[in-house]
Amino acid sequence: MSEMRRRLDEEFKKNTVRLSDASNKPVAEIAHDLDISDAILYQWRRKYTAQGDKTRYATLEDEDKAFKLQNAELKIECDMLKKASAYFASLHK
Repeated sequence: MSEMRRRLDEEFKKNTVRLSDASNKPVAEIAHDLDISDAILYQWRRKYTAQGDKTRYATLEDEDKAFKLQNAELKIECDMLKKASAYFASLHK
């Protein structure tokens, strides 16, 4: 049976990064104690600073998502305009 994905809030992620930065324990051990994978903790460390601010990586990731959404919307609009153009061209003949 598949395992359910947990949704962890942003505050938990920031606190986990703070803990991993302040602790002398290895990241893998902290992740194991919190029942998360060490890869996830490393991703969070790339995304947040020890002070809880977003890093440049996180900002670029957010911008990338916004650009992808905008690109998808523009593709839909372009397809609609092509269909409308074809429709009105067929009426003109």
